[in-house]
Amino acid sequence: MMSIMANFWAEKGWNITLLTYDDGHITPAFGLHRSVEHRPLNITGRSATLSEAVWRNLTRLRTLRRAIRESRPEIVVSFLDVINVRTILATRRLGTPVIVTEHTDPVRRSLKAVWSALRRWTYSCAACVVTLTPEALAYFPAYIRKKGRVIPNPVPAPLVVANDPVEKRPKRLIGMGRLVHVKGFDQYLQAFARVAPRYPEWSVVIWGEGELRNELERLRDELGLEQRVAFPGWTAQPFREMMRASLFVLSSRYEGFSMVLCEAMACGLPVVSFDCPSGPRHIIRQGVDGILVPPNDVELLSSAMERLMSDRVERMRLGGRAVDVLGRFSEEEVMSLWEDAILDALQSRVGRRSIV
Repeated sequence: MMSIMANFWAEKGWNITLLTYDDGHITPAFGLHRSVEHRPLNITGRSATLSEAVWRNLTRLRTLRRAIRESRPEIVVSFLDVINVRTILATRRLGTPVIVTEHTDPVRRSLKAVWSALRRWTYSCAACVVTLTPEALAYFPAYIRKKGRVIPNPVPAPLVVANDPVEKRPKRLIGMGRLVHVKGFDQYLQAFARVAPRYPEWSVVIWGEGELRNELERLRDELGLEQRVAFPGWTAQPFREMMRASLFVLSSRYEGFSMVLCEAMACGLPVVSFDCPSGPRHIIRQGVDGILVPPNDVELLSSAMERLMSDRVERMRLGGRAVDVLGRFSEEEVMSLWEDAILDALQSRVGRRSIV
């Protein structure tokens, strides 16, 4: 999302500085416009003791404050809860408006007590608090909600063209995301295992990396799916891989907004998703361009998968409407909402914008 937004505004001639916590040794996964100034700050790392954690966070604040002051921005847009807290603290008395953005479901993502308290306090100092869904904004107290805006993620158009129409693609289900508990790939495997014997021509590929790879591979093998389910790792070409599949399944226990669901629909894929908090219900129009099933109900997820695996015409119908997501959440539409938020935060200042 940071790269999409930075590139969009850079293309318009805005001065964009992108500050990240990493050390810069790894090339960013998502390309940046040539005019975006990317400054890795090298302030990541874990702490073994409380005193070390306090010292490390003070160092982060000093480094972040110095980098922001050197960039001389008109406005700062910060991403992710803990980083939002640090950013507001680092900009105290600089006179620079800060917009903070929540990119997951704050109801489900619990913070440690100290960070939760700091978030409530610091968010009151933000110029604007942006969430992806109304449910996420409703989590916060009234004094924060009154400065809140709901802005969904924009959906970029696929960068590749499909070689085959959906009906001629391999009979392959696809999943994509970090291999962690919240993404629910264990439930994905269990749901597929229920229908796999009746559909021997179908296979599953799940793209992503994470701490649960070994556990998920063991579960796959225990379910007798070692020849039917692949975990090929991370891909830099999600659109290309989606266009080699016939059905996308989202098995998450919760989401922020789910860019990967939007990207699958943009590729014309019929989709099945848990109606998890939060996001999918704001993306999928039930029975129009996808199917929602109750959260964590593996049996109903399996039934919805089978419904589409067995019905080529239904897959074509849902996939044909799924591409509407490109209009409903277009970059132009969503970024206009962002620019309204920025203009309000800047109190109608005019001229060329500079953003960190």
